[in-house]
Amino acid sequence: MAAPLEHENQVFLDLFHQDGLVICARGLGIDRILLRFLRLYCEPASLVLVLNTSPAEEEYFIDQLRSDGVVHLPRRVTNEITSNCRYEVYTQGGVLFATSRILVVDFLTDRIPSNLITGILVYKAHRIIESCQEAFILRLFRQKNKKGFIKAFTDNAIAFHTGFCHVERVMRNLFVRKLYLWPRFHIAVNSFLEKHKPEVVEIHVSMTPAMLTIQTSILDILNVCLRELKRYNPALEVEDLSLENAIGKPFDKTIRHYLDPLWHQLGAKTKSLVQDLKILRTLLQYLTQYDCVTFLNLVESLKATEKAFGQNSGWLFLDSSTSMFVNARARVYRISDDKISKKSKVSEKMDIKEGKELKRKLVLESNPKWEALREVLKEIESENKNSEDLGGPGQVLICASDDRTCAQLREYIIAGAEALLIRLYNKTFGKDERAGEEWIKDRKAVKSKGNARSDKGPQAKKAKVEASSKQNKIMKKQDLTLTQMMGKTEEENIKEEMEGYKELSSSEEISIEETKPEDFHLNLASDAYYGIFKTPLTIIHPLQGCSDPYALTRVLHEVEPRYVVLYDAELTFVRQLEIYKASKPGKPLRVYFLIYGGSTEEQRYLTVLRKEKEAFEKLIREKASMVIPEEREGRDETNLDLVRDSTSATVSTDTRKAGGQEQKGVQQTIIVDMREFRSELPSLIHRRGIDIEPVTLEVGDYILTPDICIERKSISDLIGSLNNGRLYSQCISMSRYYKRPILLIEFDPSKSFSLTSRGSLHQEISSNDITSKLTLLTLHFPRLRILWCPSPHATAELFEELKQNRSQPDAAIAMAITADSEIVPESDKYNPGSKDFLLKIPGVNAKNCHVLMNHVKSISELVTLSQDKLSEILGNAVNAKQLYDFIHKSYAEAISQGKTKR
Repeated sequence: MAAPLEHENQVFLDLFHQDGLVICARGLGIDRILLRFLRLYCEPASLVLVLNTSPAEEEYFIDQLRSDGVVHLPRRVTNEITSNCRYEVYTQGGVLFATSRILVVDFLTDRIPSNLITGILVYKAHRIIESCQEAFILRLFRQKNKKGFIKAFTDNAIAFHTGFCHVERVMRNLFVRKLYLWPRFHIAVNSFLEKHKPEVVEIHVSMTPAMLTIQTSILDILNVCLRELKRYNPALEVEDLSLENAIGKPFDKTIRHYLDPLWHQLGAKTKSLVQDLKILRTLLQYLTQYDCVTFLNLVESLKATEKAFGQNSGWLFLDSSTSMFVNARARVYRISDDKISKKSKVSEKMDIKEGKELKRKLVLESNPKWEALREVLKEIESENKNSEDLGGPGQVLICASDDRTCAQLREYIIAGAEALLIRLYNKTFGKDERAGEEWIKDRKAVKSKGNARSDKGPQAKKAKVEASSKQNKIMKKQDLTLTQMMGKTEEENIKEEMEGYKELSSSEEISIEETKPEDFHLNLASDAYYGIFKTPLTIIHPLQGCSDPYALTRVLHEVEPRYVVLYDAELTFVRQLEIYKASKPGKPLRVYFLIYGGSTEEQRYLTVLRKEKEAFEKLIREKASMVIPEEREGRDETNLDLVRDSTSATVSTDTRKAGGQEQKGVQQTIIVDMREFRSELPSLIHRRGIDIEPVTLEVGDYILTPDICIERKSISDLIGSLNNGRLYSQCISMSRYYKRPILLIEFDPSKSFSLTSRGSLHQEISSNDITSKLTLLTLHFPRLRILWCPSPHATAELFEELKQNRSQPDAAIAMAITADSEIVPESDKYNPGSKDFLLKIPGVNAKNCHVLMNHVKSISELVTLSQDKLSEILGNAVNAKQLYDFIHKSYAEAISQGKTKR
């Protein structure tokens, strides 16, 4: 790892001397600061827990520490380590990455030596809300250990921008008093990075007229949809529903945040508008990100799908939409004039198959950024030719947003635009060899004219043509062989698709070693890269979508490129490049920044920048006015957040109880299944002063008393277990072994407290409805009770009320009960199978079942009883007759009796 930078030293020292929450700007290296703390505590003398890290992040931190020569590397505590061995792991000390579920259970069962913990490091601290597992761990830690430190890290300032006093609430859950803010405009960061600025070349690429028209059309449609959404839902925040926010990535979350609680009340129009906004944002992304063929394919699929055409909110019928379709097609092909004159004007609603009958003349507009990228690569290559002073040719790293873009760019650089566009066209719209041949001839003619009279900067072009290194030769030869290949496909009528490289490499002119992708086996930490040239090394890497979040960071430090081409702008990586340059001051770095001028892509980047700046400004104002109590850190007994009590402060003392003396009550206990620690409910129960005993239960999720067993279901889980029959078998087990089986249906507090939406209520009842299935469940299990809870908080309160004045459950007995066990509670002295059978017989119900079983030893004895005897036992002549007839009446008699009744 590189030497720490000035501002990183300051952050480290501040946090080392006093616990707190560090909020850093994206890309400024919050992971580097966490790494320094990990290195500091990687020794057996201390025991430090790290919360909120993913396996990929843990792997990265361990690799970095290993490369730094750390002897006692951090260890992982997962479910692979048995509960008996975990105490030994904890006592060995060092840094431990542990899953939240394991830590909660170990704190509750005292398997972890709380007094020996040096402290806790919390990563991605913006996620620490009151009810999450990490907050529960921190509370348990502070209750048992008053001396250990808590240090929290995050680089997501925008997360604190929403909600009232969000940062204060997070700090309260973290038990920290200090807030450290490090935005990019912080004077220490800004002045230091200005000294070590990389050379930046901004290239504002102009969009083609067709692309600009399409972009304007999509923005017009977006505007219309937003206006409609506001008209149907006046309560929505107008600021958040601006066009600027609508083109940004987090817009879906914003919409869901507002609409989720009343989603069940919304009409079909609003729901389709939300879906359309998503589609339109995808169209905007495809327009600037991919080629003309891919964009047209998406547009055509929208129009061709009758379902989408019939159910859309009406934007497909707008003039802007027509303009978008016309221009999207014009970028790929145009229909010959002679055909149009013969036929009537082609209708917009014409089916694609009919469209194919017309003679298409291919246009296949190239992506303007491709040409800019090729110019940049030529410039880099001519500089590399004269790079003796810098120690040889510099390596090149090209960064694009996702895998698909990277694959397209690789094929473009190696095979050229013609091969790529023809291959995509043939793959998407089927082979049209005549049109392909004509297009190639047109391209040749344009190229020959272009060589004679250059439109863009003739001097620069000449200079670049003169540069004749390996890379340039390869590019020229590829263009040449491409046309030859196209000629061959026409003459020999080869039906295989032009798969970029493999066909091209059949030409003898191309150096196979330098171009064949199979030969690229670079020993890089990331496997997401796309290799192009080996000398000088030129690779493309995606900015997003890698399984390893640090893949690009690893590649940057391993490849150590002299040139970085940002095909797509991404704020975090731009900042990473600044930090990289500052950490290697002697090495030259040039960054090429390709961006469409006046596009939504540029606007999206600027919006992210502005939002982060606004978030930090708000945090600075909040920090200035924040009132933090002295006991916030919980190092003494005065912090009320650590008090476990369910009674509120406003409840007055009952003076009837011996003059208000405190009554010594029994400590309440609830047995909780291990798997339930994924939910927030155990944390809330513990907060109310009830002890939790975590064990592995086969029957039920929560055992409140020896008689009360509860199976908790969220809505999604309830629907799934009703459909696959799992809930039925769970209810059989609960009813068999517990007197009071309860099904708890818990709703999400941010969503509606209703099982079915108003729109899905039908006049006719279907057996597939969730309500019908629940009704059948209650009919099958008369003793089963159903609890409806709007939130986990309400559930915790309800549990406390259900436990009042009742005895405590026994964990050993609860663990012994399994779905197949023969142990039946002492009160139940009957064969459960026979009892279930008996309850299904007509005339026998839950009320008279036990009376009958007390008088009759077996089913065989029941068959011998007369109707009068049954009437005497059951105390009801009607029930006795039903039971007697069921046993003794023949099938023929029952059928004839049924007919006479009709």
